Amino acid sequence: MNALEKRSVAALASVYAMRMLGLFMVLPVFVLLADDLQGATPVLIGVAIGGYGLSQALLQVPFGMLSDRFGRKRMIYLGLVLFALGSLLAAMSDSIYGVIAGRILQGSGAIASVLMALLSDLTREEQRTKAMALVGISIGLSFSVSLVLGPLIGNSFGLSGIFFFTAALAVVALVLVRQVVPQPHLSVVNSEALPARAMLRRVLSDQRLLRLDFGIFVLHLVLTALFLVVPSLLAGEVGLPSSSHWWLYLSVMIASFFAMIPFIILGEKKRQMKAVLCGAIVLLLAAIAGFALVSLTLTAVWIILFVFFMAFNLLEASLPSLISKEARAGTRGTAMGVYSTSQFLGAFIGGALGGVLLASAGLAGVLAMMAVALVLWLGVALTMPRPSHTASFMVQLHNAAGVSAGQVDRSLRSLPGVEDVVILEDSETAWLKVDRLHFDEKRLSEFPFIRPAASS
Repeated sequence: MNALEKRSVAALASVYAMRMLGLFMVLPVFVLLADDLQGATPVLIGVAIGGYGLSQALLQVPFGMLSDRFGRKRMIYLGLVLFALGSLLAAMSDSIYGVIAGRILQGSGAIASVLMALLSDLTREEQRTKAMALVGISIGLSFSVSLVLGPLIGNSFGLSGIFFFTAALAVVALVLVRQVVPQPHLSVVNSEALPARAMLRRVLSDQRLLRLDFGIFVLHLVLTALFLVVPSLLAGEVGLPSSSHWWLYLSVMIASFFAMIPFIILGEKKRQMKAVLCGAIVLLLAAIAGFALVSLTLTAVWIILFVFFMAFNLLEASLPSLISKEARAGTRGTAMGVYSTSQFLGAFIGGALGGVLLASAGLAGVLAMMAVALVLWLGVALTMPRPSHTASFMVQLHNAAGVSAGQVDRSLRSLPGVEDVVILEDSETAWLKVDRLHFDEKRLSEFPFIRPAASS
């Protein structure tokens, strides 16, 4: 990466991480601190925890599309302002209803796809995969940090302190976007980075993608429901003071992060991703069963959470990669938009339905919901085809060569390792899905319709 790309990626990854940090910090403490809110019930607490997911799910794709018309930075400013206003509303509310409204307003700044599109505008094609991977790492780190910072800030300053801190993060993110992120000379409508209406039907009819969308839906449903019960179990049955929860989460997240790395390598390098995926779901089920069947001492809870978060982190890292590989050429942005919508919808359903079950059936009801959802996902994962191991590859076309689009398509598909081709005639671009083990980029020079300066 050149200096401009490094600056852009670092700033945008930081903005993404700060936003997710603000959304996640309440998870490990909300159940414990919400008793002071007027009108708080288990049902409404669940809605408040997952409320951001509803507005995120509804507005993720529209925000991305609007950025084509009104500009990337302008939509990011709007999203961060909404995020800050929602944080302030929640911070100043004495009732659960005000906090719910604040959480929904927080989520309405659904700028994830816009940030990715701006990242695409500011990086060269050959650096884009690396840039998006760095953003993904920042998201994972923000989640881990949120489990530590949430209890620390909540214990010292209460629930309002967490939301005021979140508002401050939004202001810092605004300054970063304004002062550090360059203004792109041209915002390109890139179907690999942004959702595209024309690609939506193709993505929604792809059974491979729908299985992965269901997976991320269940994963975040289970995660949100988990934090309806774990904080209370730690404070009550285990007897661990809320002021000490942070070190438990910190030790669990560090250990689980390193424990998942060999499985990531096994899945990617040895092409055993389906086995790794199914194994991780089984581990999640084992962790949920542990909460129901094991005598919950501090050591037992630590082990159960370690197993859960090792599997969770593994799946959270693997599923976006699988979406990218399974999406047909030229549809990655749309596929990721549907994937993100499924993720946030899962968070909302997990909080809302988990709250209902907590009120009506207690801990057993919430655990049963999580177990049923995971069993369904395991069935879906076991029957899915082995994931492909492909990557997106873009080439620039040379229309002056006098070759028809059909001839270009057939010629490109004839190359070893090319599994799919989508030609965008208006932009003189072709997107390929290629298996890197068998694809030889140098073979492209054989065709007169490929520009010499093709990028990967």
